[in-house]
Amino acid sequence: MHLLHEEGGDIKIATLITAAGAETDPLAVESLGGKRGKLKSKDVWLRFQCPSSMAIADFLPQAKIISDEIDLDFVWECAGPGEFQFLDLAKEYFGETASPLQQTALAIALQAAPIYFRRKGRGQFMRAPEDQLKAALLAVEKKKVELAKQASWETELRAGQLPEEIYPQVNALLFAPDKNTTAYKAVHAASQGLKGGIAELFLKCGVLGSALAYHEGKFLKEHFPKGVGFNVTMQPNEEADWQAALNQLPEAAVRAFSIDDASTTEIDDAFSVTQITGLSNCYRIGVHIAAPALAIGRGGALDQIARQRLSTVYYPGGKITMLPDQVIDVFSLHAAVSGIKDQENDINDTDELPLRPAVSLYVTIDAEGLPILEGEHAPKTKVERVPMAHNLRLDDLEDLVTEESLADTSNAAQLPYQQELAVLWRSAKQLHALRQAQRVANGLRAEVLGLPDPQALARDFNFTVIDGIVEIKPRQRGSVLDSIVAEWMIYCNSTWGNQLANHSVPGIYRVQKGWGPQRTRMQTMPGPHEGLGVENYSWCTSPLRRYVDLVNQWQLIAMAQHGVTAKLVAPFKPKDADLMAIAADFDGTYAAYGEHQNQMERYWCLMYLKQLGLPWKGVVRHLKEGQARVEEVPLRLNVPELAEQARGARAEIEVLEVDYLALEASVRYLGLIDSGVDAEMIFQNEIDAEVESQSKEESEAQPEQKTDEQDISPDAHSGTPQ
Repeated sequence: MHLLHEEGGDIKIATLITAAGAETDPLAVESLGGKRGKLKSKDVWLRFQCPSSMAIADFLPQAKIISDEIDLDFVWECAGPGEFQFLDLAKEYFGETASPLQQTALAIALQAAPIYFRRKGRGQFMRAPEDQLKAALLAVEKKKVELAKQASWETELRAGQLPEEIYPQVNALLFAPDKNTTAYKAVHAASQGLKGGIAELFLKCGVLGSALAYHEGKFLKEHFPKGVGFNVTMQPNEEADWQAALNQLPEAAVRAFSIDDASTTEIDDAFSVTQITGLSNCYRIGVHIAAPALAIGRGGALDQIARQRLSTVYYPGGKITMLPDQVIDVFSLHAAVSGIKDQENDINDTDELPLRPAVSLYVTIDAEGLPILEGEHAPKTKVERVPMAHNLRLDDLEDLVTEESLADTSNAAQLPYQQELAVLWRSAKQLHALRQAQRVANGLRAEVLGLPDPQALARDFNFTVIDGIVEIKPRQRGSVLDSIVAEWMIYCNSTWGNQLANHSVPGIYRVQKGWGPQRTRMQTMPGPHEGLGVENYSWCTSPLRRYVDLVNQWQLIAMAQHGVTAKLVAPFKPKDADLMAIAADFDGTYAAYGEHQNQMERYWCLMYLKQLGLPWKGVVRHLKEGQARVEEVPLRLNVPELAEQARGARAEIEVLEVDYLALEASVRYLGLIDSGVDAEMIFQNEIDAEVESQSKEESEAQPEQKTDEQDISPDAHSGTPQ
């Protein structure tokens, strides 16, 4: 005797092994596979004897063949409106003499057709309502059409052709796909086997212009989903109202000049140097910072834009500014003369110089170049209009301005602002020395002022991209001009951080203390920056390019204008939750922007090697654990053969192929050149390791071109291209 039953949704057969006349419940049975078990009588759908002409193992396969031929539509018509037993329906369909094989075939057909029949019990069914059946059949037909379309699209995609219907969905499929759509399923299936996945498939089809377009598109989709344009319209009289308000500010009695790269458009800072009458060899240094906070109010349309973006995004070949061009044009510290080639057009009359609104820090230095911190000459903060005389350009001057050229008075005609730069350099050296003393007290190694060892790896580079061709040149760190800007920006940020703390005016501070993942962070409580060697450090010198600086500028203006009552009138009051949220949001967004810049620099480094010709042979230096850096460009490569070598070991390698989507290169190790490591190289690599552990901390101005080996302490300023 054989028993038909259901198990796990499938129709199965078991053989009864209970002795004749001794049948009990549950029944002792043996499956077709030979496994013995128990089966309750109520779970048995049908008891039957297998025809002598058929082996029991062939019974279900034969029943399945018959079930495939059953007309479900006709069966549905035969079934009444109520519940029924499959045995009864078998008689209706096959006739009164329906065999066990036919009965089993119908059971299989009913069980496998849930859109036609609903299970109501063991062997019990009920036909689906007509309207639901029609809807289900339409869905099935639609599914067949979609599967056919998917197969057709997949065939076209594999052949390198993009179906016309998919074209409008390209960006969505790349960056935010709906995985339930037919288009995604076709694209995903066609991209199987391609290392670069869907992006590589679209490159093959010619709808993705380049790997660069993919990397940029991915970043923009995540951080600028509505585009990089500004959804704000300046009112016709808005700039005029700004200018009217700014004209009420007092005019500074100085001639200011900035120091920036030639490509800088957001000029945040400038200097002035004035000799103090009655104090021998003493000067008043003015650090003047652009003041967009005078026109941008908390909660306004421009504030909302800046709050959302949080920073200007820099990457080789372009940037996405935090503020609209109309704001930058009004508040950037553009001068009457740019560069040194226009010296003959210099304006001597201060009345003719453009006046730019600024928040200024005035510091009096003594004959040694040290700031005077007490009395009437203590540092002062003012909100004013500053006459801008020059925008000096590093491209023109950096190689000309040296300690020797500043000391030689015969260079005055060729070297603009020689005396002022000499004063700034003398004071920068003193400021640096004070910071290093504090660094040593913090348990850190003192840093050396000046240019790095020429044998050390270059750590900063300028990327110039024109029509897809990239030029990469080392950027000089530690030059006189670079050090002047860096030291005075650090001093300015530190002094303003101290002033905010002393006046109990809330602000956002850049704190570096202790070790671990949160060693360097943004927070609303004052705290030391151990790497810089300062008591408090608050980013304030780049308000055109960083939202944190704009927020702090609001607070500084309140402090400068209201003194001890500033905390009562400042836009952000003590324990303002929004201020804490800004600090947290800025850290994450700033890191994401920096990572995009790093990716783009890596892309252009790989493209640079392609320009030189692949395969490309060159020299790398071992950093650690098989990671090496190409000497001439800031490109890190994986060279496992160097894993056991000392840091600084030099080796020759060959780059065979480049994957621009994965930003990886296939590297062949050719041999060791030099395994010796001098003290300078050891120190350099210790910096690299420390930088990695601190998430590439830290650059004051986030230069447009930075490298993986960003310096840990010089918050370097805006003298880099912006």
